[in-house]
Amino acid sequence: MSLLRVFPVFLLALFLTPNAAQAQLDMKGLEIGPWVGASFYLGDLNTEFKLNRPNLAGGFAARYNFNHRLAARVSFNYGQIEAYDSDSQNPFERNRNLNFQSDIFDGTAQFEFNFLPYFHGHKEYFFTPYAFAGISVFTHNPKTRTDNGQLVELRDLGTEGQLRGEEYLVISSALTYGLGIKWDLSYEISMDVNVGVRNANTDYLDDVSTTYPDISDLRRSRGPVAVELSDRGIALDDEGDRIDREGQQRGDDTVNDRYIFVGVGINYYFGDVRCPDYGHKKSRRRRR
Repeated sequence: MSLLRVFPVFLLALFLTPNAAQAQLDMKGLEIGPWVGASFYLGDLNTEFKLNRPNLAGGFAARYNFNHRLAARVSFNYGQIEAYDSDSQNPFERNRNLNFQSDIFDGTAQFEFNFLPYFHGHKEYFFTPYAFAGISVFTHNPKTRTDNGQLVELRDLGTEGQLRGEEYLVISSALTYGLGIKWDLSYEISMDVNVGVRNANTDYLDDVSTTYPDISDLRRSRGPVAVELSDRGIALDDEGDRIDREGQQRGDDTVNDRYIFVGVGINYYFGDVRCPDYGHKKSRRRRR
């Protein structure tokens, strides 16, 4: 019972600044700046959580600091994701022999919580790790590289037997969450490093989700290219033709795809209230 009484007090202390003066002089302000980093993909073509195919990513962000603990951030981001079954150690995936790449254009709104008090320009509280969560809206358009090196868009081919007009959407949303750390270089300039995961509300970032379609129907409705790119399996029958896999597993539709942004950003702070250098300066004078 004593622990239950102490815990709410501890939570209250966590949200308070180190002293009353800081609480009264809490800062608000806007900071904006670019970021650059890498993008990664996790899904049906990367079930082993490998981060072996990073691609360049970047964007521009604006953060509003409500106080020393809470902030809101909006960002506009770009990254490319890709994966190859040939990278897998799983025999089923290697035989499936699919690959894809896609450009992701992402808009994200998120709330941030600083684990430590954070004040621009302060000599003690100039950095903090933080956590964030929010919502993203993004566009994607998976393509595959054929055996002759040509890049082909997959959505309009209906590779899993989608009817015309019932293809997956190229615009989707995602739950965003992650961790980061930010610190001051000066009063106006700060940097941050963060890792953000997007749990997409689609399983078609990679054009793979359910089962192999009826090949004859696919050829009739979409053409020979769709048939070729729907099933690129390595295993052949005794006559050298592809094995008929109609209805067999092609992907796992129980878990949606994800993509990850890892980035380093630099920000300019437009706040108009400078946090004073109290604290250790005063303590130094008292020691003297």
